[in-house]
Order: sequence, then C-alpha cells, then structure tokens
Amino acid sequence: MYPAWVLYLVTALSAFVTAFVLTPAIRGLAVRSGAIDAPSSAIKTHKTATPLLGGLAVAAGFFASLSAVRLFTAFPTGTLRSLRGFFTGALIMLALGLIDDIKKPGGLSVRTKFAFQIIAALTLVHYDIRIHFIQPDYLAVILSVVWVVGISNAFNIIDIMDGLSSTQAAVAALGFMLIALPSESFYVNFAAAALLGAAAGFLPFNFSQKRKIFVGDCGSLFMGFVLAALSMSTRYDLHNPLGVYAPLLILAIPIYDTFFVSVLRLRRGASPFMGSKDHYALRLERLGLSRRMIVGCSALAALALMLCAFAVTQVAVAPALCIYISAAAAFFAVSAKIAKIEMHND
Repeated sequence: MYPAWVLYLVTALSAFVTAFVLTPAIRGLAVRSGAIDAPSSAIKTHKTATPLLGGLAVAAGFFASLSAVRLFTAFPTGTLRSLRGFFTGALIMLALGLIDDIKKPGGLSVRTKFAFQIIAALTLVHYDIRIHFIQPDYLAVILSVVWVVGISNAFNIIDIMDGLSSTQAAVAALGFMLIALPSESFYVNFAAAALLGAAAGFLPFNFSQKRKIFVGDCGSLFMGFVLAALSMSTRYDLHNPLGVYAPLLILAIPIYDTFFVSVLRLRRGASPFMGSKDHYALRLERLGLSRRMIVGCSALAALALMLCAFAVTQVAVAPALCIYISAAAAFFAVSAKIAKIEMHND
C-alpha cells in the first residue's frame, strides 16, 4: 500500500496532465461550435474574441483523476457515497455553465441560473454534505444552499482577468487539502488534490497569447461548487470552536470581490447582478499594475490567508480571534483605498 501523500500527488499530477492535454482540443471544439466570448460591451476586459469552455478540461481532469484513483484505492463506503454527491452536483453545475457559455452573448436568465444552482446545492445536502455546526437542521440546510450558490457565483464574478479565478481555485484547494490531511476525510483530500492539479493544468493556456482560452462559466461555476462542497466536508473545530469559520479565510478573495462589487453597484443604484468594472482587480489595474502582477499578488494574498486559515484551526480561541480581526481590518483598509479610484465602463 502506498503512503497517502503519494496517492494525493498522483491524483494531482494525473488531473494536471489530463487538463493540459485536453485543453487544446477543447479550444478547437469551442472555435468550431462558436462558443466564443467577444468583447461586445464596454464592461468586457479583453480586446479580442476568445474561445470559452476551458472549464470542460478542468472538469475532465478532476473527474478522470478521481475515477482512476478510485480503482486503486480502497475507499470506505461513506467516502464513496460522498464522492457520488460531489460528482452529481458538480455535473449539474458544469452543465449549467456549459449551456450558458454556448448561449452567449445573452446567456441564460438569472432566475434559471439560480434555480439550477439551488438544485445542485440540494444534491449535496441529499448526500449529507452540508453545514453541521448550526442548529436547527433546517437553518443549516438553508445556509448550506446559500453558501454553495454564493461561492459558485463568487468564482464566476471574479473571473474577469486571465488566471485569476483558476489560481484562486488552486490555492483554495491546497488549503482544504492541508487542513483535511490529518483527518479521515479521504475524499476531501483526493478531491482537493484533483482540483488543484486540474486548475494548474489549464492555466498555461489561459495565460497564452496564441492559444488563449477562457475557463468560461462552466469552469468558474464548477470550481466554485467543488470548493464550496469541500469546505463543508471536513472538521475545523478540533482545537477551538472558531475554527469552523476557516473557509471564510480560504475563500476570502472571491468572497471579498463579490461583496465589494455588489456594495458599489448598490450605492450607484445599479443591480448587483449587472456587470461593471468595479472589481478590485480592475481598480488595481487602473493604478498601473500589470495583470500578471495583480494575479500573482492575489495568489500570494490567497496563500497567506490560507495559512491563516490553517492557523485558526490549530490555536486557541484568543489567537484565532486575533487572526480573524486582523484579516477583516486588512480588507477594510484595502477597500477604503481602492473604492476611491474612479472607474469608467469604457
């Protein structure tokens, strides 16, 4: 029997290779099928028409690596049931995003998207993948659905710059794997390793100039869904009760951008569901930072927050509370500064 870390490494590498090999083929499929994101409005941040559907390669890497490792690993019965919940819900979210990508530029209605996202979230609940530290159970179920739908859309909202959503997904997956390693939540470790490898395998093509492809709604919604499910699938409170909020730190940057743009849109009297250039990343670009620098700094910030999340699961209540307060203060300070930057939808 191989050590667990070897199996996790094999899972991540097989997901990487699968996504890396399939992405060019999927790019060709997107071009032939007309799944192209054209810069047809002022809020678009890219200059040339770019193929979508990169999320299919990420999903293929994720599913293929987990299916392969299943053949060579004796998973407990409960783990297999949880993986079925992951697979079923993730496929629903992937299909939703795929249809939305194919139907662009109009896409599906907001109501339709939310309806199917709720169905995907309830699929997790059916398999008992939900928030367990809140009572009564009906409230926990409601908050679980809100959490899954919210995180899925947060990754969709932050997908406004090459590599941004995928690097955030990779770092978050690493964070959940790190926290879950000492536990017996094998499927969390394997699923996190698979998503980490698949997202990394897609990134070279997202950054490419000649063979560029976007992850698309199918990819951003898929990655957000998997991470939301992972966040509800392991223990955080072995050392202090505040550890249960560690996922807020691991997923802090996508959550922050969602709240940041929503607040700014509402202050202008605009719908939070309508696109705009209020994102923190675009404001940093207005300051003169290059996109590569913004994505890199965002990844480093996510890594730091991930380490903070790990710390709050290992320390006592007082230092954990200090970490949360410090992180919140840092976000407020950044918000106060970048909210003053004047943005135009040009």
